[in-house]
Amino acid sequence: MASTLCSPRHHDRSHLCRRLRPRPSPPGHARPRSGAAGPSGLNTTKYLCSHPMSTGRGSPVSCSSVEASKSKQGPEHLIVLVHGIMASPSDWTYGEAVLKKRLGDNFFIYASSSNIYAKSFDGINVAGRRLAKEVLDVVQKMAGLKKISFIAHSLGGLFARYAISILYSQQAKETGSGAGVMLTSGGSEISRTSGLGAIAGLEPTNFITLATPHLGVRGKNQLPFLQGLSILEKLAAPLAPFIVGRTGAQLFLTDGEPSKPPLLLLMTSDHEDKKFM
Repeated sequence: MASTLCSPRHHDRSHLCRRLRPRPSPPGHARPRSGAAGPSGLNTTKYLCSHPMSTGRGSPVSCSSVEASKSKQGPEHLIVLVHGIMASPSDWTYGEAVLKKRLGDNFFIYASSSNIYAKSFDGINVAGRRLAKEVLDVVQKMAGLKKISFIAHSLGGLFARYAISILYSQQAKETGSGAGVMLTSGGSEISRTSGLGAIAGLEPTNFITLATPHLGVRGKNQLPFLQGLSILEKLAAPLAPFIVGRTGAQLFLTDGEPSKPPLLLLMTSDHEDKKFM
């Protein structure tokens, strides 16, 4: 009699069906005639495939239906790439291609574009707010996302840290518990929860920065192109705001006031309205 075998590697998810030849009848056992019907009204001379299998939850599912539904699922993990000062998303062209090739279709690689070129001079806080809005826009357009990670280069690491503090604070305000966030887009609601809190409503997974000046650039040998010359390093701090705007003052820690410390110093600890990392 024909039977169906599914590979044990695909427990309760996708079942790989193999066709088995009819087993020979034991001695003395009469084989049914070719016209006789076997179980479920199936002809016993035929092979069985796509036979409904019972999952752990008790719902029958066939091999073909599982594979079809799996292929329709979109990416679940958002990876945000953040460029540095006077840069653009094109700086990530090679890295983005490598990540897509290695990670596969379950990851959505997104290179941010809200702080390109001279926009990166507007200040870390301003650029961080732009990035936070951009990330929210992406999340709202892709309802299947569940996780989020950031990979940032140079100044982009500071933009990402500030943006994350906004996204996490927004989540905490809307839920009041730090356990989830409800986003609304086009009349549809997107809900995400995580026991450790959420960023833009998604489960935070990885935060990676490359060559990011988390402590600023004030001090000896912090800017290699100044060749370690003390006279140039002394002039860099007062001249930076005229060259790279508010961002320059923040990087050299000269943006503070008597009643308010520099931004990078504020970002070293949590505050009531923002949680920095």
